[in-house]
Formats: sequence, structure tokens, C-alpha cells
Amino acid sequence: MDFGKGFGGPSGSQGGYGASYDPKKIKRYIIIGVIAALVIAIGSTSWFTVDDKQQAVITTFGKVTGVADAGVHFMLPFGIQQAHKVDVNVFQRIELGYRTSTQTPAGYVLVGNESMMITGDYNIVNVEFFVEFKVSDPVKYLYSSYEPENILRNLSQSQIRNVVGSTNVDAVLTDGKEAIQMQVRELIVELLEQYDIGLMLTDVKIQDSEPPTEEVVFAFKAVETAKQNAETVINESRAYQNSKLPAANANADQLIQNAEYLKQRRINEAIQQVAMFEAMYTEYELNPAITRSRMYYEALSQTLPGVKLYVDLSQGGVQKLLPIESFADLDEAGLADPAGLEGGSK
Repeated sequence: MDFGKGFGGPSGSQGGYGASYDPKKIKRYIIIGVIAALVIAIGSTSWFTVDDKQQAVITTFGKVTGVADAGVHFMLPFGIQQAHKVDVNVFQRIELGYRTSTQTPAGYVLVGNESMMITGDYNIVNVEFFVEFKVSDPVKYLYSSYEPENILRNLSQSQIRNVVGSTNVDAVLTDGKEAIQMQVRELIVELLEQYDIGLMLTDVKIQDSEPPTEEVVFAFKAVETAKQNAETVINESRAYQNSKLPAANANADQLIQNAEYLKQRRINEAIQQVAMFEAMYTEYELNPAITRSRMYYEALSQTLPGVKLYVDLSQGGVQKLLPIESFADLDEAGLADPAGLEGGSK
């Protein structure tokens, strides 16, 4: 059997298996495959997409050359340019003092070394809180610092310990949480502006604050109950005050009006008496003797009401007062005559 003929040997036969291994065809197939691979590689590395919650930082040979927003974008292939996507419109959370867990009935687990703090009056409390943030500058977020979230975590824990350490335990456990949150937020925002790591704080929230032991918890609950009772008593006293105050004000207004009335009446009486005195004085200047006698008799009638008197002017001009009736035996007619001189003076 001649194998040379089957492989296109010197005999020049066209039969056998030689026709299936044409070098030109194989070369052509290889070129086509390489071109297809290049097209696929160029197509897959020359474009990228960014969703509406992201921004992409574009680097050319490792240097930042731009920032791309949401949409489809093209870039130089083969790794010449690269796109680093960053979630910028997403609110992220850092939990301190606790961790959310679906494996526990409470839904979270405590982290004691983060939650335990000392207050300004040297009491120990457990404070669990979280900070909410988002990326404000993707370039600074990627290249200005190493692990910016960890920096924010340490910074937040430091500032809340600082604020709690200057606050008394009652405020931390009861009504001072809002003030603590605001103060911590202001401090963190100020430090983030100084560090400039591309993060923006959006919220600081105290989840819970409680004493470390059950005995202390019971004591603080008793204090809180006492405060609530005090508030109740204060509200009741204010309600009583509000119910009584209108009547007291009305009574005070009535007394003031009566006093004003009496004052005005006294003034009018004084004015009237002054006018009477001036009129009497005018008459006295015209007829001094007659006016003097009249005033004398009027004074007698006012001093001895109901007594009949006779004035005797016959002996040398010396007046004599003669009470005809006894002072003790005044009859009703005499009492009914207050002037006392009705038909009896001479």
C-alpha cells in the first residue's frame, strides 16, 4: 500500500486527504478569528454604563481625567481608560454600639466597647446611635483617603464620646438626646469639611441610651416616673390657676373701680365743701356779726341735737344757755327735731 499517494506525494495525485489541509485557508481562518477577537475586545472595553444612583470616575493611565454621570459612555479600550463607579445618590449608614442582625429576636446585637461611655457627672451609660451619610465627591472619596468610611466611623465615635462626656446622665437618658444629636452633628460636619474626604453627613440619631445594670435602670425609671408626676402636678396647678385667675382679676377690677368711685366722690365732696366755705366766707365778709351768730347757733344745734335751748341776752350782753328740758328725758318729739331749736330759741 502506497501512503505517499494519499497525502499528495511526488506522484501529484489530487486524491486522498491532502485537499483538507490547505495552508491558505487555515491562515485565513486564523486572521478572521483574531480580527473577531479584537473587535469583541475593543467593543467590550470601549464603553460603560452608569445608573442614576452612581457617578463614574474616569482615569487615563491611572490619572483622573473626568467624571461621568448616569448614561452610556465611551472610553479608550484595552485598559487605557478605566471607569470606577461610585454610589453617590445612596444614603449609607454606620452603626455604632450595635449591629443590625436578623438572627436575634431583637433584630440587633450590642457592641459593648462602642456603646459604653462616661457622662459628665461620672456615670456610665450605654449609647447606641448611627450616622447617615452619602458620597459628595467621588474623586476625593476614591483618592483623598484610605477607607473614608472607617475614618467617619472613628470620627463619629470620638465626637459623641466628647459630647456625652460633657453632659449629665439625666440629659443623656431622658430629655437631652436632641441637643446631643445636634451638637454631635455640628462637630462631625465641621471636621468633615477640614478632612475633605468626599463624604457628607446627613443625619445623626441616638437609637437608645440606658444604664449598664438593671439596678441603675430601675433607679432611673423611678426618677423618670417622679419627673412625670411632677409635670402632672404642675399642669394641674396651672389649670387651677387658670380657672381661678379670671374671677380674681374680675374681683380686682371691681375693687379698683369702687376705689376710683370713692376717690372721685371724696374729691367732689371736698370741692363742694370748699365752695360752701368760700360762699360762707363771702357772706361773712359782708355781715360778720350775723354770720358769726348763725354759725354759733348751728354749732349748738349740731352739738346738742334734740335739746330745747333758750338763749338769754338780757343781762349785760352775757349769753345764758337755759336747757329747759332734761337731757335724759327727751321725748320722741325732741328726737324728731334734730335742730333742737324749733320754735324755742330767742
